[in-house]
Amino acid sequence: IATYDGAMGTMIQNYSKKNKLEEEEYRGERFKDWSCNVKGNNDMLSITQPQVIQGIYREYLEVGGSNLIGTNTFSSTTIAMADYEMEPYVYELNYESARLAREVCDEVTAKDPTKPRFVVGAIGPTNRTGSISPSVEDPAARNVTFDELVEAYFEQIVGLVDGGCDVLMVETIFDTLNAKAAVYAIGEYLEMSGLDIPLFVSGTLVDQSGRTLSGQTGEAFYASIRHAKPMCVGLNCALGAAHMTPFVERLSKCAECFVHVYSNAGLPNAMGGYDESPEDMAKGNEVFFKNGWLNMVGGCCGSTPPHIKAIREMASKYKPRKLPDIGRPKMWLSGLGEMNIAGSIKFKKLMMAGDYSSAMDIAKQQVEDGAHVIDINVDDGMLDGLAAMQKFVKIAITEPEIAKVPFMLDASKFEIVMAGLKWCQGKPIVNSISLKVGEELFKEHATLLRKHGAAVVVMAFDEQGQAASEEDKVRICKRSYDILVNEVRFPPEDIVFDPNVLTIGTGMEEHANYGVDFINATKTIKEICPYVKISGGISNLSFGFRGVTKIRESIHAVFLHHAILESGMDVGIVNAKEMLAYSEVEPDLREAAEDLIFNRNPDATETMLEFTKKEKAAIEARKKGGAVQVKEKSWRDEEPKKRLEHALINGISEYVDKDVEEVRVQCSRPLEVIEGPLMDGMNVVGDLFGSGKMFLPQVIKSARVMKKAVAYLLPYMEEEKKQNLIAQGLDPEDVDENDDSNFAGKVLMATVKGDVHDIGKNIVAVVLGCNNFKVYDIGVMCSCELILEKAKEYNVDVIGLSGLITPSLDEMVVVAKELSKGGFKQPLLIGGATTSKMHTAVKIAPNYFTGEHPVIHVLDASRSVTVVSSLLSENKQDFVDDLQEEYEEMREDYYAGLEDRNFLTFEDAKKEKLVIDFDAAPPAPTPNKLGVTVIDSVKVADVVPYIDWNPFFQTWELRGRYPNRGYPKIFDDKTVGAEAKKLFDDAQDMLKKVIADGSMWLKGVVGLFPANRSEDGEDVDVFETEADRQGGKIAAKFCMLRQQAEKESDDPYLSQADFVAPKGYQDHVGFFAVSCFGCEALVKHYEAAHDDYSKIMAQALADRFVEAFAEYLHREIRVDLWGYAKNEKLDEADLLKIKYDGIRPAPGYPSQPDHTEKSTMWDLVKVQERSGIELSESLSMMPAASVSALVFAHPESQYFAVGQIGKDQVESYAKRKNMDLELCERWLSPILNYERK
Repeated sequence: IATYDGAMGTMIQNYSKKNKLEEEEYRGERFKDWSCNVKGNNDMLSITQPQVIQGIYREYLEVGGSNLIGTNTFSSTTIAMADYEMEPYVYELNYESARLAREVCDEVTAKDPTKPRFVVGAIGPTNRTGSISPSVEDPAARNVTFDELVEAYFEQIVGLVDGGCDVLMVETIFDTLNAKAAVYAIGEYLEMSGLDIPLFVSGTLVDQSGRTLSGQTGEAFYASIRHAKPMCVGLNCALGAAHMTPFVERLSKCAECFVHVYSNAGLPNAMGGYDESPEDMAKGNEVFFKNGWLNMVGGCCGSTPPHIKAIREMASKYKPRKLPDIGRPKMWLSGLGEMNIAGSIKFKKLMMAGDYSSAMDIAKQQVEDGAHVIDINVDDGMLDGLAAMQKFVKIAITEPEIAKVPFMLDASKFEIVMAGLKWCQGKPIVNSISLKVGEELFKEHATLLRKHGAAVVVMAFDEQGQAASEEDKVRICKRSYDILVNEVRFPPEDIVFDPNVLTIGTGMEEHANYGVDFINATKTIKEICPYVKISGGISNLSFGFRGVTKIRESIHAVFLHHAILESGMDVGIVNAKEMLAYSEVEPDLREAAEDLIFNRNPDATETMLEFTKKEKAAIEARKKGGAVQVKEKSWRDEEPKKRLEHALINGISEYVDKDVEEVRVQCSRPLEVIEGPLMDGMNVVGDLFGSGKMFLPQVIKSARVMKKAVAYLLPYMEEEKKQNLIAQGLDPEDVDENDDSNFAGKVLMATVKGDVHDIGKNIVAVVLGCNNFKVYDIGVMCSCELILEKAKEYNVDVIGLSGLITPSLDEMVVVAKELSKGGFKQPLLIGGATTSKMHTAVKIAPNYFTGEHPVIHVLDASRSVTVVSSLLSENKQDFVDDLQEEYEEMREDYYAGLEDRNFLTFEDAKKEKLVIDFDAAPPAPTPNKLGVTVIDSVKVADVVPYIDWNPFFQTWELRGRYPNRGYPKIFDDKTVGAEAKKLFDDAQDMLKKVIADGSMWLKGVVGLFPANRSEDGEDVDVFETEADRQGGKIAAKFCMLRQQAEKESDDPYLSQADFVAPKGYQDHVGFFAVSCFGCEALVKHYEAAHDDYSKIMAQALADRFVEAFAEYLHREIRVDLWGYAKNEKLDEADLLKIKYDGIRPAPGYPSQPDHTEKSTMWDLVKVQERSGIELSESLSMMPAASVSALVFAHPESQYFAVGQIGKDQVESYAKRKNMDLELCERWLSPILNYERK
């Protein structure tokens, strides 16, 4: 197993930690006056610091024992070097880096000639992508073309080979179209130079989905570049060895050449570094060697010569992968129907109108209907075919549901198919070329297609015209085959002959044999032209019977049956939706079709015309209503119990009362309705949800149906119970109304003291309820005493705590301690947006966790059923033991991490603060409206354009997978897309209702005040007026926190105080608090209607409304109230990407993780009095759908995370706030880098 080298970037970083390697060293003497910063341009070090690069090469050869080393040229193309304005130096960069590597390899080889060392020219992906649009708004936009990539790569290749490379490696390919451009450039260079240099190709699968950034699997990636005949293909970067295992196995199974891997040293840690030791990394790679999957191994990010040494020593124990046996050549196609202007009026109209979005919908439908290949044809005299083909392909390859199948690029002009080909990252089929253009041009076209790796359809045409007879079809195809295979060296398995399916049943004698001639010719061509495929456009066959679909489909079915099974036809161009199976054709019609196709009967055409007349008459009768209309069976036609089950599973509440009543009448007791069809339906729901085949919004809708059904039955059940008790001589008033013995278990749910957020808790409660757990939801802002009291009163099996704000984390610790003191035995579940498994393991679990009553972090609603079921099952102890072991490991890792983590003292951190030159970049001008402004005229409709819908889908636990993450791409996700669209449509309905009836409304308050940084530079002093500033009369002081965790870079240690100018400058700061009112009343209304789905929908929308209101108001502040950006022209999408000057950080969030600063804001701006927004004792805002923020205007202000802080800063902070140290530590508990007493 050959050994490649490790990471160049990691070694350069390691060198810079021990030696000076700053801007000055990067520039060197030669570039000392360069026009822009170049630090970070590692490739230029081959010119300016050659001894550093040569030293790294030498270490990999001597310490690591590498057989091959890669050149320091990852970014050495004109495209990537444009960032440093160094495009003219690209040849030199490549030449020098290769020369340095050549010298070291020759030097080390000379010491031991039995172990020659080789130079691998590293060709990176560039910083642009051919397949991915840089614009959200325009999927057809690109920032680079195929030809530009080829040109850039060609120049790089020349420098690498001139410098002495033995191998060319196209690596870290996240977009296969870029790789195709690189291998095309290599092919052109080798052809021009007459050299034969081995090619290695290395792809990058960006995450556990096993796909490249542009959406291809490893196998599709290989299929797309296979035509370049690489000597070695493999994977590198993005993942550690453990995460690569399944993808390496699959690539090893399909690759016909050598296979390599050079993985990262694990996944990056929180600081972007890599933690795997050489031994760990070698052990991680061992699975590849054991299974015989590799021929070469190396390391990528985070790996060093010791890592490579350990991997090499591990690999030496195993044999390399055996090259697969040579098998029968086969056609490989890759993508990630028919789209034909001539054959589809609808498609033509859309393309003529430029409606590419709707054209994509047609393509998606073709794939859904069963198409294996999408045929794209844009031939029309009124359309710019060149532009249309390129635009269609560029958009189509970004649509996963279309791009998952290969494309057939179909055009009468060769330049149009070539233009489309240059935008296909997969391996497509080109339709078509033929000898009708003459041999020379035919060979030229074929050669170009071979270089691009496309398969090709070859039409049975020559200089004399179209082949119609069996003899001509065979003759032209054999001649074409010999030219392609023997002269052009075209792979025979990539040739698809189209011997021309021509129209039969025309009444003309010369046309009668067209069907049987095609079938017979197909068999002969397959025999005399090994490995080729046969294709045909099937619609041509029955063109004489157009307008009568049944007849045409029947003819096609019979023709395909014989052509495929008897003669070996491979590809039929059809509308996948309009296909009949041979067995589905009526027997008499089937016989007539066979007579017609095989020309067995001189009356075959007349017979088929008779069938056609009958079918046309039937069509007319159906149009006039004369035929019997067959009613499609509906679920409403089922018997009542089945209707109830269907309604539950599909969340349909419209007919619940009617269906429940019908079932109740059939049953002997109302309880039988619940225990029978209702529970049967809910069990199906639970199973589907647990297996990932049903999603949270569907479950909530099912729960709504269940609740409405039970509510209908409740009076009947109460009456039955009452009559039974009377019959037994008992008083009905003395019986416990809360008998819950029939449930699978009882769970108490509570949002802890001071926190008013409950949407996540509500979702968990509904999901547990759907699985027959009795849930006691005691609400929000629940004190520890109330939680303990209710847990005893209801005698629950499990207690669940929820919280959103950071003080809730500390309250959960208090509850855990009190549960322990009180001798409680129930397991404790922890959940909510601010919680984490690490915090639960480190801070909460030690106070309560035992084998009998564990503490468990529950990530989301979908996990809650599994967790609670495990806790109440016979296997509880195994579940708890595994959890306890996991939490103990997490605690050990956490405390070990604290020991390893270095922190600056508070004094040193202050010295490294951000220094803004307020003379060069002065503060924003004085606000247009100083003081306080109440905002009460903004309507919900005004903020709708500002809504960010991504968190909405996260609330409902709907997550699309790459490349369909986020709104609106989530609608295209094959797993959750349909449900996401339904959910979104329901949200739009409720949104319109809210706007129409005013059931939710917005209100807020803004304060803009003079402000300066405090004398010590750590806080911000705020003044009510300019006169107060001059007089030194401080109205409020906002205390800020500063970063202390040590950084590897030279970045400053930030505090929000840095963004405000010191005394002597006229600076200002803003505050706002906004809320969405009315949601609580809506929630109560839906609760009363047993409608959990609408209740949660209302809460989710209220959150979106207030966040949009905050975005809207921040814009109003920038352009009007403050007015420092009055000329800002950003659309809503740009606002959500924060493309404006200034920030609006919220107290309690990473930039200022102290909720107590809200109190200062509330007092200064009089928030409660002016807007009605209150603060709880834990400083949670009420209503729950509320947002507050500070507003900084300086363009250098930025969002950041304070992270953990030391006791020296906490002591200073408490003193500046005049707060008791112990109380201050409690509020800051989540970010302390020490254990408080």
